[in-house]
Amino acid sequence: QVQLVESGGGLVQAGDSLRLSCAASGRTFGSYHMAWFRQASGKQREWVAVISSGGWTNYGASVKGRFTISRDNAKNTMYLQMNSLKPEDTAVYYCAARTGSGVSFRGDQYDFWGQGTQVTVSS
Repeated sequence: QVQLVESGGGLVQAGDSLRLSCAASGRTFGSYHMAWFRQASGKQREWVAVISSGGWTNYGASVKGRFTISRDNAKNTMYLQMNSLKPEDTAVYYCAARTGSGVSFRGDQYDFWGQGTQVTVSS
């Protein structure tokens, strides 16, 4: 069982930056593919970014060039650096871990989820 705990959310103004963290329990964090998803009120969950166990990354079109995903396996922690935030980035952000082979952009392919952290961007 893996426990994921997000932190770093908050209320910011458009153009500001935030860094989210996702702390994982267990000794095998480095073997997991990790991802960030978000869900705005009244909308479907959206994939934001993924980082493989080997460090390969990819981003959703709406955040590419503004967000950066990274991981520190020694600290069992994943990060999402969010720059140039926009009001449309307002959502609850979730981190997720996948134990299967290969990365995925689908939420149903992830095995463990955090409780989420709220990010609100005012205009």
